[in-house]
Amino acid sequence: MKKLFDKINSWFYDVGRVFRNEWRLVLKDFGVMLFFFALPLFYPITYTLIYNPEVVTDVPVAIVDNDRSAESRKFVRDCSAAPAINVAGYASNLAEARRWLHSGDVAAIIVVPRDYSKNIARNEQTNIDFYCDMSLLLRYRALYSAMTDLQLKETADITLRRVEESGAATSGITKMPVDQHNNFLGDPTQGFASFIMPGIVILILQQSMILGITFIGGTSRERRRRNGGLDPLSINDASSSATVWGKALCYFVIYIPMTLYVTELIPDMFSLPRYGSPVQYLPFLVPMLLATAFLGQALIYFIKERETPFIIIVFTSVLFLFLSGLTWPRYAMNDFWTWASNLVPATWGIEGFIRINSNGATLAESARPFIAMWIQTVVYFSAAVAVMAYIKKSSKAANLAKIANLKED
Repeated sequence: MKKLFDKINSWFYDVGRVFRNEWRLVLKDFGVMLFFFALPLFYPITYTLIYNPEVVTDVPVAIVDNDRSAESRKFVRDCSAAPAINVAGYASNLAEARRWLHSGDVAAIIVVPRDYSKNIARNEQTNIDFYCDMSLLLRYRALYSAMTDLQLKETADITLRRVEESGAATSGITKMPVDQHNNFLGDPTQGFASFIMPGIVILILQQSMILGITFIGGTSRERRRRNGGLDPLSINDASSSATVWGKALCYFVIYIPMTLYVTELIPDMFSLPRYGSPVQYLPFLVPMLLATAFLGQALIYFIKERETPFIIIVFTSVLFLFLSGLTWPRYAMNDFWTWASNLVPATWGIEGFIRINSNGATLAESARPFIAMWIQTVVYFSAAVAVMAYIKKSSKAANLAKIANLKED
């Protein structure tokens, strides 16, 4: 029993030694400091500034009024009053308006037909032609929503006016026969920053941590090459598991304030809506940070030099964004990409964090991604220990070979 206690005590002592040593390595390396601190501090600010204002407004639109009646002028005034529409000019015909569209002066065209007022007077249906540049989906969605609202408004106004002109009692039509009551879950403003930023900040935490960890690993690899296999700045006599845990705890401690910053301060700075409690989502993010710390150490196997991490991050950042479900729902992906997305800690982190932060779910209601990240933590810890054991074994063999060569000389 005493031997077992001594082994456990020695293991924790080694974890502490590695933890303190890793802190020294981080603080002495400006590049690592940049990745661990500057990226999480400034990237969320940059992204949020880009996405503010959150809702697309004042999209330039050309008007082609072929009717030129009081009815058509009222419709154009209603268009101008819509927040999403900025009437940039009146074209004499559709061909002129298309030239404006192709030159980029406007993003859409609204064409009022020649018989607009006559059709309304005859109680006949009239059609407004809407042409829109589809190259930017958010802009199209804003315009389409505005046109739908205009259609409903014009229909209601015309219907009410017809009833009044006919002299019929209006008391019986104060309510629509069938109405729709919308209940928005999450952000009711439908702002783009409110939608994208909760996921982006989680991805920033993951990518910046992996970049810093692999940068440290690449630097250590270069030192081992220069010193006969051993890294003179590392704790070489600690076990592989103690080394992995000591390093992971160092990164975890660094990212606790970074996590608080991106989940608490950034939303306060830019008035982004939050509906979840920190008591719920901060414990939820613990396994994501640990899984990321272990994944980063496992990836060190592929790092040959200090600059290699840049290639990995450039390749994976866009891929992980796609796999996260932010740009395309995961349930709509094919089986392979769904399986691949399950391997990324940020995928589950984003899914659960959005549930808690944006929709007010509890930790218990986000159990599936929470459990998935703990499974990742165990798997990536095992992989990191295997990689560390391989590195220590290779370093020892290289060092013994160097000593043997020196003896022969």
